[in-house]
Formats: sequence, structure tokens, C-alpha cells
Amino acid sequence: MSRKKLLLKIIAAIAGFGGVMILTIVIAPIIEYQGSMSPKYSKLLSPVIESTGNAISESNPQDFTKVSNWFEGEAPGSFQNSNVTFYSLSIPKLKIENATVAIGGDDLSKHLIQYPGTALPGKRGNAVVFGHSILPIFYNPKDYISIFSTVPSLKKGDEIFVSYDGVVFIYEVENMVEVFPTDIQILEQDSSDSFLSLVTCVPPGDPRRPKRLIVKARIVPPEI
Repeated sequence: MSRKKLLLKIIAAIAGFGGVMILTIVIAPIIEYQGSMSPKYSKLLSPVIESTGNAISESNPQDFTKVSNWFEGEAPGSFQNSNVTFYSLSIPKLKIENATVAIGGDDLSKHLIQYPGTALPGKRGNAVVFGHSILPIFYNPKDYISIFSTVPSLKKGDEIFVSYDGVVFIYEVENMVEVFPTDIQILEQDSSDSFLSLVTCVPPGDPRRPKRLIVKARIVPPEI
């Protein structure tokens, strides 16, 4: 065998191995989520509605760094806010420290976003915060493109700290629910207490973004 043919075979083998490794890195986390994580979460029992205006195709790709693309049935205008204010959120278990949350807005590549019209931290109601996710292998708690990639690993009792207007509020995770993009009722308010809902696309890294994971937490009453 000539050196040229041997070299070509080596290059082909390396390329093939690299392709398998890349495929494994991309597919394995999605399979793991579907097999071990997804079955743990409650499922919102609502009908699956065929996607219409938000359908994903090569001619109509979705930009999931925009909150307005995450749920169907909402007018994009509802995501605009000319008086955007900010606060910070920390999740020790995920090594997220003082992440910036904007109240209103649409660009998840710059910060987390609280859905406008939902309750402010510490107040009765449900503060709904959106965060982007990608493949967990690329997780970086300081990068807003990947900041919620490991949110599915949260469990009941895990703590979330919110610093708003000079006051630190502590929330504890109560439950985690998977919903479809048509299930906009997760934005509804519950005035029985102060709640915080974290929202991200799942499985992390899946380009189709088929579902939304909702992590609902309840405020911990201050010690007297």
C-alpha cells in the first residue's frame, strides 16, 4: 500500500471517529433527558395543538433567543417594554450568581427576562422568568445563551435567591412541569402566595425546542 493511500485511510478514519464523537455529544444529552429526566416531571394535560404561525422550517427558522417565539398565541407586542428595570437571580446548585433579570424585553442573549405583567419578586403572584439553554456540555453560568442549560437538574427543595430593590428573597423549588408551546396558561397568576417560575426549552440542545420546562418555586417566609 502506498503512503498516499495509507494517509487517506488514516484521515478517513479520524474524520469518521470525529463525526461519531460529535454526533454522540449532540444526541446523547437529548436521549438522556428523554429517558431519565423527562419522565420525572409532571405533564400538563392539555391537547397538543398543531403549530401554525410559529412552525419551524428551513424557510421559517425560529430564533429562540427571542422570548416572543417561545409560546404560541401571544402578540409579539406584549414583549415590548420601554421602561425596562433589572434585578438579580442566583441559583447556588447551578453556580448561577447574580444573573441579571430584565423586566420586559425580548433578547435572551443579553440577560434573563421576566415576562411583563407577571408579579414582581416578593409580591403575591407568579414572577415568570425565561432563560435560554443549549447543550449541557457547553454550559456556562455567566453566558446567557447557555445559562439555563442545567435547570432540568434542579430538584424539590433547591433554593433560588432573588435580589430585588435591595431585598433578598429566597424561593424553594416545589415542582417541575413540562408543557407545550401552546400552554400559555403557565403565565397565569396565583395570588395565594409569592411564586417564581423559571422557564426554558427542553430537551436542552434540541434544535426543534419541542417543549418548555417550568420550574415553580415558592417564597420562603422570613424568620421572625
